[in-house]
Amino acid sequence: MSSTDTLPRLFSTLGLPDLLLENLTRRGYDTSTPIQTATIPLLLAGHDIVGLAQTGTGKTAAFALPALARLQLNERKPQVLVLCPTRELALQVGDAFRQYGAGMKGLKVAALCGGADMRQQLRSLKEGVHIVVATPGRMLDHLERGSADFSGVQTVVLDEADEMLRMGFIDDVDTILAKTPAKRQVALFSATMPPKVRAIANKHLKDAREISVAAAATTNENIEQCYWLAQGASKVEALTRLLAYEDTDGVLVFTRTRESTAAIAELLRQRDFQAAPLNGDMDQKARVRTIEQLKSGAVNIVVATDVAARGLDVNRISHVINFDVPFDEEAYVHRIGRTGRAGRKGKAILFVAPRERRMLRNIERLTRQEIPEIRLPSPLAIDEKRREAFANTVRTALAQDADPAMAALVDTLCKETEGGARAVAIALAGLLQPTNTNATKAPRSTERQEAKSKHDNKSKKVTPLFPNQDKAPINDNDGRPPNRRERRQALQGNSVSNDEASLGQARPLKNHPDVPMERFRVSVGRKHGVKPGELVGAIANEAGIEGDYIGTINILDECSTIDLPEGMPKQILRHLKKTRVKGVNLSMARVG
Repeated sequence: MSSTDTLPRLFSTLGLPDLLLENLTRRGYDTSTPIQTATIPLLLAGHDIVGLAQTGTGKTAAFALPALARLQLNERKPQVLVLCPTRELALQVGDAFRQYGAGMKGLKVAALCGGADMRQQLRSLKEGVHIVVATPGRMLDHLERGSADFSGVQTVVLDEADEMLRMGFIDDVDTILAKTPAKRQVALFSATMPPKVRAIANKHLKDAREISVAAAATTNENIEQCYWLAQGASKVEALTRLLAYEDTDGVLVFTRTRESTAAIAELLRQRDFQAAPLNGDMDQKARVRTIEQLKSGAVNIVVATDVAARGLDVNRISHVINFDVPFDEEAYVHRIGRTGRAGRKGKAILFVAPRERRMLRNIERLTRQEIPEIRLPSPLAIDEKRREAFANTVRTALAQDADPAMAALVDTLCKETEGGARAVAIALAGLLQPTNTNATKAPRSTERQEAKSKHDNKSKKVTPLFPNQDKAPINDNDGRPPNRRERRQALQGNSVSNDEASLGQARPLKNHPDVPMERFRVSVGRKHGVKPGELVGAIANEAGIEGDYIGTINILDECSTIDLPEGMPKQILRHLKKTRVKGVNLSMARVG
């Protein structure tokens, strides 16, 4: 059964208690979004629901408000359990519960996430909590420890279920649901409905009402989208030029690997940009601090992976730059949805390598719109933009009252200078705005390269910093190894050969044929007793590559080969060379 009432309505008409309505009014909310209109009355009535909704549609309030309305505050044990795919999203959802429930006497909310202090979590549970927001891995830890009495759970929420499937958590979710009371209410929210997520819904939800508020891949009309064809300049140089030219506030730069977030952020800092990485290798405090710095303006550019930025909600983000094309087209929609919020205009820029044009077309088909191509701004245009910004700063200063001490100093300089006031002003402007800035030095050399390419009537490709970087998305799942599904899919097509003299070429992935692959040799083989699953586990955990993107494995007598996405960064390859399997260093090297 589906709900058709998705028109915006006043919150006061949805059956919520007065205290929650007062909190919404204080936060400036009076009218519900479509997902809230459809979901809140059904959850208040005790129905199970399946909500098909993207990030940014207001789904957190859609499940948080009715859950708060049904709480029994005198019962100090978990009544609401929310499962989220990432720590950031779990922390954000926990904060939302506290804000919507402000003034509810004694309300206790606990966020149980990997990477956080287990002792603090155990202490919170022992003292008693009403609402638990958790990542699946950490929730299983607490269930196995018997850390709290979850027999009183009345409502279970699965937030971003498709993302939990992609990260390999869906089997854990199945286990957790099986351990909750049979008569609990379940609300499942997902941007898409893959078969495995549908199976979970059919198994654990009873007479569920299904709500779909919009097509799964619509994009915000406030977001201007464009792409740059990555040739003739490195992607780092392109990023530098765009950041120097665009009128930006907060910027999110998305890459595919944890290692590249740190490397790119450091290169931007060397060019005098306020940049910071956000990835799964950072501890929780560092990640929260980075997000707070982005919110406050202490940091203007955050270079992040998809998983690390999941659930990130910062209104000042004016630009999203996709340094790497996401393999999952719907991840593109999630990425650019971080800008253009709260009625503001946003801009999304996608870097597309020539071989990735098909992936661009897939995104265009999914979003049902053509994404226009742009050219990089020239150094002259960047200089002109910088000078105009400086002129506006001077105009603003001229409109303010002059500092008497500075006025006296300028009068003295003008009397001492042969050229008078004009010469003094030019000298001061030169000190404040030197002609050659870090933002434009690198692009000038690139401009010469592009001009030469045009002269030769062909596109001369300059090797980027991370060529075709990291075709595998990150498996940031609280340190868990790939689950059985991932291992099984990764090993499809596995073959065994005894002829090391012909190691062959990489084969395309069955489920991701657009991903370029290359073959690697590792120094562990049949004589060492290695099994394909052990190689998959080592590569997945040490390189942060999901099992779906680990291809054909050939076990030979003295060595083995494994097919991985093209463009392995040097630092990851160096790490894998030293990784030990069966007591032997992998000594991984490219074949050919």
